[in-house]
Amino acid sequence: MRIGVVGLGKMGSRIAKKLYGEHDVIVWNRSKEPINELKSYVKALKTATSIKNLVQALKKPRVIWSMVPSGKPTDEVLSEVSKYIQKDDIVIDGGNANYRDTEKRYQKFKKNGIKFLGIGVSGGVLGEERGFSLMVGGDKSVYDYVEPLLKTLSKPSGIYEYLGQGGAGHFAKMVHNGIEYGMMQSLAEGFDVLKNSKYKLDLSKVAKVYSRGAVVSGLLVDLAKDFLEKNPELSGISGVIPRGGEGDWTVAAAKEEKVPVDLIERSVEFRRKSEKDAKIQNSFTAKMINALRNAFGGHEIKKK
Repeated sequence: MRIGVVGLGKMGSRIAKKLYGEHDVIVWNRSKEPINELKSYVKALKTATSIKNLVQALKKPRVIWSMVPSGKPTDEVLSEVSKYIQKDDIVIDGGNANYRDTEKRYQKFKKNGIKFLGIGVSGGVLGEERGFSLMVGGDKSVYDYVEPLLKTLSKPSGIYEYLGQGGAGHFAKMVHNGIEYGMMQSLAEGFDVLKNSKYKLDLSKVAKVYSRGAVVSGLLVDLAKDFLEKNPELSGISGVIPRGGEGDWTVAAAKEEKVPVDLIERSVEFRRKSEKDAKIQNSFTAKMINALRNAFGGHEIKKK
């Protein structure tokens, strides 16, 4: 398939690289540095000079995949894309969009005869090698049409699934990230307890035991083990934990549904307090959460 990828941040660049080779990929990014960096890995990659140029380089039905930050940046990109696409073209938003925004975009594009998918993408920077987990919402016929792209992105160990119309995919990704908040909070708190015990435990060895055959084993424990082997004291890592919107959105949606989400809500509040509370900032828990965010998402670790 031929596809245009707009936005070459940590995730967009990896999606473009993973699609390249099996598909005909053309990319555009507002600044030139990410384009030049990507071309250092994929020298023959096609690039566009503008969104207009990118759309014109594609054959109908055009497929444009946006991977820019949610909110205003997404609005600006999709508004610009809308100037040049035509009936039956396909627009995909793979960013961490609010599902309500995705629902509105889906309806708006549908009125103009444009097919739209909102895809929640999980896997972080590890997804390029391991395969991404793709939560798809929007037009079912478009899901079937772009399945070859999804199949490529999920290789070798990821997965993709159609979850429903409108904002269904981004709703599932929102809750996924809310769950992620709670899982990281619990894991980090547990290791803080281990660190402060009288036994002077080697935390990397504990994590190694937890990672094999244990009920709590999984990707986060694996990443904790690797990080603790390199930096057992988490030296130099700030305890100020950045927040995306997904945790807050999950809590808000749960309250609308009258579903208790105490653990997720407390983990969101912990991050909020970390912005000003020195005790939290100096805690092993907060530093561990930032270490995990860096390990799976490539998020910058702010130094103390």
